[in-house]
Amino acid sequence: MPDKAALRALPSVDRVLGAAECAPLVTRFGRAEVTAAVRAALAEARAAGALPDAAAIVTTAGKGLAARHRSNLRPLFNLTGTVLHTNLGRALLAEEAVEAAAAAMRDAVALEFSLETGRRGERDDHLRDVLRELTGAEDATLVNNNAAAVLIALNTLGAGREAIVSRGELIEIGGAFRMPDIMAQAGVRLVEVGTTNRTHPKDYRGAIRPETALIAKVHPSNYRIEGFTAEVGGAELAAIAREAGVPLMNDLGSGTLVDLSRWGLAKEQTVREAVAEGADIVTFSGDKLLGGPQAGFIVGRRDLIAAINRNPMKRALRMDKIRIAALEATLKLYRDPDRLAERIPALRLLARKGPEIEAQARRLLPLVAQHLPAGIDVEVCACRSQIGSGALPVDTLPSAGLRLTAPRGRDLEALAAALRDLPRPVIGHVRDGALVLDLRCLTDERAFLESLSALPGTHGLA
Repeated sequence: MPDKAALRALPSVDRVLGAAECAPLVTRFGRAEVTAAVRAALAEARAAGALPDAAAIVTTAGKGLAARHRSNLRPLFNLTGTVLHTNLGRALLAEEAVEAAAAAMRDAVALEFSLETGRRGERDDHLRDVLRELTGAEDATLVNNNAAAVLIALNTLGAGREAIVSRGELIEIGGAFRMPDIMAQAGVRLVEVGTTNRTHPKDYRGAIRPETALIAKVHPSNYRIEGFTAEVGGAELAAIAREAGVPLMNDLGSGTLVDLSRWGLAKEQTVREAVAEGADIVTFSGDKLLGGPQAGFIVGRRDLIAAINRNPMKRALRMDKIRIAALEATLKLYRDPDRLAERIPALRLLARKGPEIEAQARRLLPLVAQHLPAGIDVEVCACRSQIGSGALPVDTLPSAGLRLTAPRGRDLEALAAALRDLPRPVIGHVRDGALVLDLRCLTDERAFLESLSALPGTHGLA
């Protein structure tokens, strides 16, 4: 270890800052941040007893600054096999939506200003007409996600009174979101009817009394009850609600504007169908099957939508200009249903066929193998992709991927960590003692291989 006299030979802060190699750092990060990074690098060198020159100190400081400024939201490759992955941001946006959002960020926009009258306008006006057109509803409004849509609708329609819900629909989804808890926060008293697996019309009729404010139908989202089951359909439930003189709220959860079966996916009730059945209020998400940014849509009877818009919660839950711009662009793509799968990434990925993905896996196999550390074997495997985010929870899609195996479990864990640490991380899933990379969501093969090329030759792997 160098003695104290030798350590005094370390370059001074001023000398490092004056080095030619340091100028680009100052330009990029500013003098104050670079100075702090240089001091930290020098302190690290003293603690280690090392004697790096000014250029080496600049290199260390630069790495620290790059890590400090690297976004935690950097792009990654979603090879988990879940297309609408909640933890990875759900739906990818269409290019038209990205461009619209960027334009709204760059300039002032008429968010709550009427260009026709020169007076204050409403931000919902940008989406109201297209939502009415696509859903057949009398009116529409929106908030920042579907949980908020359910919350404000329940609070508006039923605060201080009762809401009737089937026991089989008292869902809990990710993040401990429980329908009974949302009802309590909305100020609504829950009245459960039926059993977990079977609910009949008489159950609803028997629960109606003067304190009843609404009947709620809730999409099961991330589970499905099968076997000896019974539920009351939307049309019959709407008739029961009309007889009682109370509104029916139908929470579709994910929500789709088109029949997904045209792309080989399982049939899911559309928003238009729910409205046509007679639901007075329908709530659904923007960032799932619809393929847009996060949003909660509320469509239905004009008088009820007006009441929701008067709720003081609406301001707290409202959307910003960026997402409204992206949503408007996304919704307008639905006017051309024949090209939806080409233009909306979520639908395009869901519509990919198994043989196409298998061919991609076989094409990539030798190229991926070149970048993997020694001791890691890779082979093509069959996969079953999930839609994700509670959409069609038990339906899977035939897919294909690459199965990576290692001689020891710790090697596999180290490989998964190394893939997550790449400049553009690669996220797969561990299954049956292997790291599986489902290729359904891989659209940029060149970028994927370039990212893998940053893998060092070894990460402590055998």
